[in-house]
Amino acid sequence: MNKKFFLFFCSLCVGLVLGAQTNIKMMSFNIRLDVASDGENRWELRKDKVAGLINYYEPDFVGGQEVQHQQLQYLLQNLNGYQQIGVARDDGNTEGEYSCIFYKKDKYKLLLQKTFWLSPTPDSVSFGWDAACRRVCTYGLFQHKKTKQKIWVFNTHFDHVSAQARLESAKLIIKKINEVNAKNYPVILSGDFNSKPTEDPAQYMFANMNNASTESKLVYGNPDTWNGFKFQQKPEGCIDYIFVSRNKKISVKKFATLTDSYEMKYPSDHFPIMAEMEIK
Repeated sequence: MNKKFFLFFCSLCVGLVLGAQTNIKMMSFNIRLDVASDGENRWELRKDKVAGLINYYEPDFVGGQEVQHQQLQYLLQNLNGYQQIGVARDDGNTEGEYSCIFYKKDKYKLLLQKTFWLSPTPDSVSFGWDAACRRVCTYGLFQHKKTKQKIWVFNTHFDHVSAQARLESAKLIIKKINEVNAKNYPVILSGDFNSKPTEDPAQYMFANMNNASTESKLVYGNPDTWNGFKFQQKPEGCIDYIFVSRNKKISVKKFATLTDSYEMKYPSDHFPIMAEMEIK
């Protein structure tokens, strides 16, 4: 075989192998709703910090929680190259908070999307299990435009009052993932679960999916994710997570709790978390 041709053939094979590998950066970020009582931490004074943080880290997907419609519109106008899926929880349109997913539209093609309610009647606007608020989960099936690999991305926000609602919500989401994922594509689930690692909802998730922070080869930052805008105090526990399906095709390479600040303030009352994953 001609040596030049052989080298060309080898480089082509290597390129094809590498091309089939998809690297994904997933961020989960409770941005805190827009409420005047936050005073110096209100949305108007920190919205550019939230957008700037996302633009700097450039995640492929951002699972957002407590996103109100005006916040959603601001982010879509100020994030670089993102599109969004999801509807608001109070009317299935624009009223109330979204658990939306932002995605890099130049890298991923959206194949399917849906939002369901965390309740016994998930296909309609509804409260679940004595929850204080309506709660939702948004998901989409995405295809990487270059590698053609497909991945499910789910994002949610559990109730902050009802322990029963949190546990039933965890069960419902796992049930939904099993229903829609007939072809066993890799799955990522992000969210504010309002549940510490020792509590039942988190334990249920650990039993059914891999926790990115414990699966990761490299972990950076403190595990606590809720700071309450209290810059001078230690954060109070981990309630935000990124989970991945138990699929041999997906592995977690890095995980970080991002404690970025400005002028002794935080961009939100939650720290964003981010996992870097590889799909083969």
